[in-house]
Amino acid sequence: MNEAILSVRVTPRASRNRLVVDQGDVRIYVTAAPVDGEANAAVIEALAKAMRIGKSSLLVVAGHSSRQKTIRIVGLSADEVWRRLGTA
Repeated sequence: MNEAILSVRVTPRASRNRLVVDQGDVRIYVTAAPVDGEANAAVIEALAKAMRIGKSSLLVVAGHSSRQKTIRIVGLSADEVWRRLGTA
């Protein structure tokens, strides 16, 4: 089974939700507050939408209470993740 690990930088309480990919750096801006896992859920939702996969395929494995998060993506190779994020 394919699996990839993605490191992202999160900015909670942003004015709007958006995903920015620049030279291998992934930044996710979410309107949700970093309270009770709301921002983490918003990050998972934004990534799932950008990569056109189900939310259950994504899991925050590190950085639950940090801006820097590590996300595990099940079902896609690393190349496929970057290809899909490049068109997001």
